[in-house]
Amino acid sequence: MRVLVTGGSGFIGSHIVDALLARGDDVLVLDDLSSGRAGRLDPRVTLHKLSITDAAALNGEVAAYEPELICHLAAQIDVRASVDAPAADADVNILGTVNLLEAARQAGARVLFASSGGALYGRDAPIPSLEDVLPLPESPYGIGLYNRLHETRHSVLRLANVYGPRQDPAGEAGVITIFCASVLAGREPTIYGDGTQTRDYVYVGDAVRAFLAAGDSGRPGTWNIGTGVEVSVLDLVAIIGAVAGQGIRPAFAAPRPGELQRSAVAADRAASELGWRAGTPLPEGVRRVYRWIESGAPDRVPC
Repeated sequence: MRVLVTGGSGFIGSHIVDALLARGDDVLVLDDLSSGRAGRLDPRVTLHKLSITDAAALNGEVAAYEPELICHLAAQIDVRASVDAPAADADVNILGTVNLLEAARQAGARVLFASSGGALYGRDAPIPSLEDVLPLPESPYGIGLYNRLHETRHSVLRLANVYGPRQDPAGEAGVITIFCASVLAGREPTIYGDGTQTRDYVYVGDAVRAFLAAGDSGRPGTWNIGTGVEVSVLDLVAIIGAVAGQGIRPAFAAPRPGELQRSAVAADRAASELGWRAGTPLPEGVRRVYRWIESGAPDRVPC
């Protein structure tokens, strides 16, 4: 299959590129390298530096490559940046996605869209949240609109908190990676709030399998990709301490405004329609992240 991956030099995108290459697919990566790193990519992969906000350039690349499938992971994911510059955030995450959908329509390509998971459902959603809970963001609805108007077969993967090697330990997101890096540096990890807030953590290798399953299915749909299990921040600290072989005394700070207290997604639909379930136990995934950072956090470590 000819697959184009936007944001393919990012944390999740680069792992998807590796999995596609491993099974013999032809892959092209588009990335503006604002947060991605070219060093994460297999040397066999062609990388074109391009922003999805540049509609003309994007249309040209998609038309020239003629992909059968587009895995769309290019996004602005920094929460602080979205608050400080909401127009710029919308330019990438909403208008950029519309640009991508239009380029895909003209090329006749299917799109797999990587959406946020638990945060999308909001604080009043039942836990674990089902796909039928009404979300607020615009982009997944843009995909639904294209499917209705143009008879396309695009799909949405609503990702829980994805973690694993290649996630930036100094980044704004990724509490597992950030906490592991803090412990290895001899610093106290900082918990915002009392630590009872929960999240659903899915290992990057499992998320990659979900992308491959959705791409191979050929069917449109919306699927949660997570474990359905709530894990508190305090429990997470205990797991990291067990992996590190030491007790951890975290520092506590004021809760961040707007943070959900509980979050987990139900992945039963992905199991029944895609044959997908998360398979990596959290302690094992945390161990892999810890050892990866301990080894120097190399770009090309496999998942």
